[in-house]
Amino acid sequence: MSPRAPASARRITDALLEECGRTYAQEAGIRLRDTPQPLYQLLVLSHLLSARIRASVAVAAARTLFAHGMRTPRRMADATWQQRVDALGEGGYRRYDERTATQLGEGAHLVLDAWGGDLRRLRREADGDTAVLRSGLQRVPGVGPAGADIFVREVQEVWPETGPWVGEKGLRGAERLGLPASPDALADAARGRDRAVFAAALVRAALDQDVVDAVREAARAR
Repeated sequence: MSPRAPASARRITDALLEECGRTYAQEAGIRLRDTPQPLYQLLVLSHLLSARIRASVAVAAARTLFAHGMRTPRRMADATWQQRVDALGEGGYRRYDERTATQLGEGAHLVLDAWGGDLRRLRREADGDTAVLRSGLQRVPGVGPAGADIFVREVQEVWPETGPWVGEKGLRGAERLGLPASPDALADAARGRDRAVFAAALVRAALDQDVVDAVREAARAR
């Protein structure tokens, strides 16, 4: 059993969760449950977040796609390429809109063909092996290692066997905050908390120095 996290780590964790305690799925309006539609929405969001583009733009683009009805693989596949391009552009996702629109269509067809539109079938195929799950996710066009990591990170409270998982960016955020940068130590610091929320908060710290500064100041004040 790992030693209990020191008080300083717990203070930083508390401050971090107060500052940015939300997942990217929550920010995109996804009510994540172990049902086909929100799991597919998370896959789309993970795809968008994995590009070299601001996370806020990826989240906005996901929300716009969903607002235009593209919330299931069938609806995504049935949308025209132009409808997908237009929705991505409306969400501000313009740099990669044409390629991404193509990948979203191809990915929707793959999810339908390989898993009947239900990613829970992929979960059953993986049978608790996160490496197999990540490999299956990367069969989807546009979802590479980064996208698979994002999906696993965000789904871990719904699919507990995938966690604890913070990924490389999460570990980078922990280092910037002065938290112990090992998965076991971080799991102990976050004991009793939502693991997906904690992991997403660490990623926000990796991406934004203002988050790091605010968390450190709040932790010192405790």
